[in-house]
Amino acid sequence: MTDDAAPAPASLPCPAEVLAGTPWSNLSHSMGAATDVPLNLERLLDSDRRRRTGALDFLHHVVHHQNTLYEATAPTALYVVGILADPRTLRPIDRSRQDLPGPMRAALLGWLGAVAGEANDTAADAFRRHGFRPEEHLPFVQMNRLLPLLLGPVEAHTRDPDLSVREAAVAACIPLVDDARLRHRRTAMLPPVRQVLGASAQWQYRERAIDTLQEWDEDTTGLVGRDPWAFIDADLPRRGPGPGRPVDRSEEPPF
Repeated sequence: MTDDAAPAPASLPCPAEVLAGTPWSNLSHSMGAATDVPLNLERLLDSDRRRRTGALDFLHHVVHHQNTLYEATAPTALYVVGILADPRTLRPIDRSRQDLPGPMRAALLGWLGAVAGEANDTAADAFRRHGFRPEEHLPFVQMNRLLPLLLGPVEAHTRDPDLSVREAAVAACIPLVDDARLRHRRTAMLPPVRQVLGASAQWQYRERAIDTLQEWDEDTTGLVGRDPWAFIDADLPRRGPGPGRPVDRSEEPPF
């Protein structure tokens, strides 16, 4: 790995330390300088639902735009994992019908899982297949060094009282235990992958369980993914659009 990245902290810093101690003006995200990150991180815990939702959108569309890691992504992840246990993350957020259910905590776990999936061994292999060296990409190095710090707080929520949070936490653990330093934790993840994701009412989680167990060379007997015919029946419009009314493409199945 490159020596240009600061080493990972020995323990998880408190969120206030991340906000105050990170040189955000020297970092970048998809829109340029990351000077606007601290305000949006604080708004994740705002009492106003629209501000919370807007801050979450900022994480997805600016700090991790199109699954890309930026200089601001790693310190943002440190802050996010640090607030997971805060009771304010149980507040609701606005969600579209395509989003998985749950409060802010579930959404933050989903974001952490997405970021981890761009910094683990599978991501590194993808870099190399395309002719790039992951150890020369500073945001990858920074995020990769944090993965061992993220697993404990994320895994703790696999026992959360809220089912949607438990599901999001189990799903977020999967890319974390792909890392060579954490792969020994896969065995402990097998029961929740089967029993939580595999039995979920959300087809996305059921299919994630099947894909994961197959990748880990584990048995998937009894697990059922999405029924494509039920999906079509449920989501196709019952009648054509009226005169001058465009077809709503968001209602069509994604294939």
